[in-house]
Amino acid sequence: MEREQKIRNWILDLPKKGKITFSLDEVNTQFPRTTANNKRVSLWRLVEAGKIQSVWKGFYVIVPVEYELKGSVPPTVYIDQLMTYLNREYYIGLLNAAAFYGASHQQPQELTIITDKGNYRDKHKNEVKINFVGKKSIPSDYIQQKTTKTGYIKISGPELTAMDLIFYQYEIGGLSRAGTVLNELAEELDFNRVDNDFFTYFPSTTVQRLGYILDEVLEYKEIAQVLCDKAIQAGVSFRKSLLKPENDTEQAPYNKRWRLVINEEIEIDE
Repeated sequence: MEREQKIRNWILDLPKKGKITFSLDEVNTQFPRTTANNKRVSLWRLVEAGKIQSVWKGFYVIVPVEYELKGSVPPTVYIDQLMTYLNREYYIGLLNAAAFYGASHQQPQELTIITDKGNYRDKHKNEVKINFVGKKSIPSDYIQQKTTKTGYIKISGPELTAMDLIFYQYEIGGLSRAGTVLNELAEELDFNRVDNDFFTYFPSTTVQRLGYILDEVLEYKEIAQVLCDKAIQAGVSFRKSLLKPENDTEQAPYNKRWRLVINEEIEIDE
């Protein structure tokens, strides 16, 4: 019982040192002579008391006072520490990132993490859902680091967010939803901020589809023009493609500028 109390005190003192997460490995290092069973019981009792949460196998978050009644901690509180623990590059993306920039027309009920290793199953625990989306390489120059009460989080910049909304359209519900979010995100976009390497992270069709939606659907002509100019400067070649790959192309009009067969009607929610 005395050892259990020591573990409890050590864990609950961590926030005083500016630390709100810990791993089982750290507990093992700190208490090498305590049996595995005693450690397991100590952690279980803290979980049952609502003092800590198991958010990943072998990884825990100490529940801040403001979340004790709710019983679950938002993943933004601990996601940076968790991804460091997993040794993975990451950023918060898609609808979550767009909402951060004020595009909250369709507020997401879950957190989307884009990571350099996509072999994680989506996590749904304690009323919290984390979706993991794999990306071959993380465009770190186009990610913004934001300060939170408990440290930092990494979020895709507006331009990267816009491209991801198109590239990962199936993750968010299609091009119409992407267009609706882009309509609110547009005032934050400035493709003058991107360099040539920005376009190496996406196929040319992503640029074409984004350009078409900004240009013809949302009528943000100037933003679309900058995107087009920067893409050409980066050596991107537009090839005849479909706006929606799996749709029928019969009688679909063709947009010469963006070299797209317009076989999908983009509907924007006002």
